[in-house]
Amino acid sequence: MNAPLSAASLTTDADRVLLRDSLRAMLAEAWPVEGAPERSGDPAAVAVATDRIAQLGLLGLGAPDGGGGLREALVVMEELGRAGCPAPALAALLTNMALSDRRDDARIGELLDRVEAGQASVCLAFGTADGDRHAGTAGLRDGALHGELAFVEGAGGATHFLVVAGTGTLALVAADAAGLSIRPTPGLAVPALAQLVFDATPALAITLEDDRIDDLNRLARLCLLARALGATERGFELVLDHARQRNQFGQPIGRFQAVQHKLADCKIQLDGARLTLENAAASYEAGGADWRYFAAAALAFASPALRQVALETHHVFGAIGYAEEHEAPRHFRRSHSDLTRHGGVQRARAELAALLLETGMPLPEYDLGPAGNAFRAEVRVWIDENWTRGRKRVQEALPPEKRGYDPEYAAGLGRQGWNTLSWPKESGGQARTPFEQLAFIEESQRAGAPNSRGGIQAHALMAYGTPQQKEAFLPRIASGAITFCLGYSEPEAGSDLVNLKTTAVLDGDEWVINGQKLWTTGAEYADYMWLAARTDPEAKPKHAGISMFIVPMNTPGITVRPSMAMYGHTFCTEFLDNVRVPASALVGKVNGGWEILTSALATERIVMGGFVAAARVAFEQLVGALRDAGQTDGAVPDRVGQLAAEIEVARQLLTRSVAMAEKGQAATWEAAMSKAYSGELMQRLGEAALDLLGTGAALGQGVPGAITDGRLEHMLRHSIMIVVGGGTNEIQRTLIAQRGLGLPR
Repeated sequence: MNAPLSAASLTTDADRVLLRDSLRAMLAEAWPVEGAPERSGDPAAVAVATDRIAQLGLLGLGAPDGGGGLREALVVMEELGRAGCPAPALAALLTNMALSDRRDDARIGELLDRVEAGQASVCLAFGTADGDRHAGTAGLRDGALHGELAFVEGAGGATHFLVVAGTGTLALVAADAAGLSIRPTPGLAVPALAQLVFDATPALAITLEDDRIDDLNRLARLCLLARALGATERGFELVLDHARQRNQFGQPIGRFQAVQHKLADCKIQLDGARLTLENAAASYEAGGADWRYFAAAALAFASPALRQVALETHHVFGAIGYAEEHEAPRHFRRSHSDLTRHGGVQRARAELAALLLETGMPLPEYDLGPAGNAFRAEVRVWIDENWTRGRKRVQEALPPEKRGYDPEYAAGLGRQGWNTLSWPKESGGQARTPFEQLAFIEESQRAGAPNSRGGIQAHALMAYGTPQQKEAFLPRIASGAITFCLGYSEPEAGSDLVNLKTTAVLDGDEWVINGQKLWTTGAEYADYMWLAARTDPEAKPKHAGISMFIVPMNTPGITVRPSMAMYGHTFCTEFLDNVRVPASALVGKVNGGWEILTSALATERIVMGGFVAAARVAFEQLVGALRDAGQTDGAVPDRVGQLAAEIEVARQLLTRSVAMAEKGQAATWEAAMSKAYSGELMQRLGEAALDLLGTGAALGQGVPGAITDGRLEHMLRHSIMIVVGGGTNEIQRTLIAQRGLGLPR
């Protein structure tokens, strides 16, 4: 069933922000932090908060005329989790979704009116449809309900219970009905969950389609995820304030790198959970065919991720946050109790694995907007026609160090104008949007085709180059006739480019360059080096003394020493001994190179899409190999489901950065999150291939018995370069902590 159970949302993102703010303000008054755990066990106090929520019209969510849908419901659940308030908003949502089309029955219509007004609360107990094998079972016999059910939320304040009583059947039971007994089962959940016992209890039978009951359960799980997210984020906010203020050893603990990196990882986990949850909800409300996949991915990732954040929150608090009167314990309880419900992470992973391994479903395509979707289709057709099997074989026959660049293919991209996708039209480009650029990169990765090169240099020249430089270089970059390598890293300045030592000294009308660059890809066949050099050794700060140059690679004094890198290509060390280039080789102003370096981040954000697309391709190869080998049982589904969820997180983190670029916003720490997560995901994929497929996955290309012809073992080797290249992931975590979380430097 692809159509939503509830009406499509009638509000915008801005309206949801207003909803969040108004609800948060109300809860701060009606459910203050002080005494919240004690009030949770007081039905009268919960009733007061429920009444206030009803006055805001939020207990009608999920009904066709409720004025809101799933995304609004998730906002409500998140705020209740943040406040630690157990008002039965989830019960109202599920009741509305389950029964709204039966409103013509006077008994049900009256009940729905009372639910919306906050005068009735209906708990939905899923029983055999719960997802937890210990949830119990109940069934109807002669108009009466028999059985036992566990893990029921909100039973203490319920006026009715809606019970799954067999295939496609619900039973509506009044809380005061004969033969019903309720026993609290204390544990992590506050208020406690309960066990229900039905002994010939009178009930009203209601018939629903099986998939509708399954979807109700799935939506309940998403709502519990939202509530856990609200609680976990609140705990994280508290510990951030603590890290900024708590002094140990004479400084705030938030300045310690170990704390910064721990909290940066927490931020990645939180944002991954939020982005995947929001994507699932948006797909559901749009009636998307893949919304169940997205929901399972959100649940499979968020359950362990948010629980880990809750643990790390307490680790940073230390003993301060361990007392029950502190806020942190209640949020720990909420995240752990909510995220284990209805089968928890194992069920969500199993759902993903079943779709991928049993049905052969490919990973869903992303909605890149009308322009992005149309361009993706256009690029796919062109690549299929031009990156032919014959051309691939020519590439595969080359020595590994020479693969990855095809001049003829690059020229074809130039004729299409696709070497200039991101260039403004006044510079001869196509001015494609960031999402269109992402579509091109993803399709190139899907086909294993080379991307165009020179984008970083082209954008820098357009912004900082002289008219002569633009005339000399931009047309040749556009046509694919020339290539550049990057002369950034040095023996003492890898991620720390501020401390580069290569010098450029002006001698008459020439610059004399001396120094060493290393870890440079493509230097042995590049036409030019895009080189950063120090032009003012005394500059304070150091980055103010760096300039940027275009250096022809055939200039006397340049020695290139290739080295075979672990991922099967060369990187090079370049020695520059009294290399002389004309004054016109300077790009931009003297000592203005740092601005040019950092301006490249906008281009690199889109290029990073290649990492995520490569991970997606590798994962689909892994799943295909497992399916072909008949390895679809045992521990395999759980591992596949875990990786599928992580792929979804990587795609969402990247998409957020691209969406920010689309809006003209600078994604700094957000892009760092995408880079750090994607590179480490590729490592996990490679390791998983070895675990699941065995030695055949460790054999290289062309070797008999090599699974996926060596692509997976190659990806594992390549992943190391992605993690350490372009600024190590430790540097990325420091950036996230200091710029994204505001921790002290």
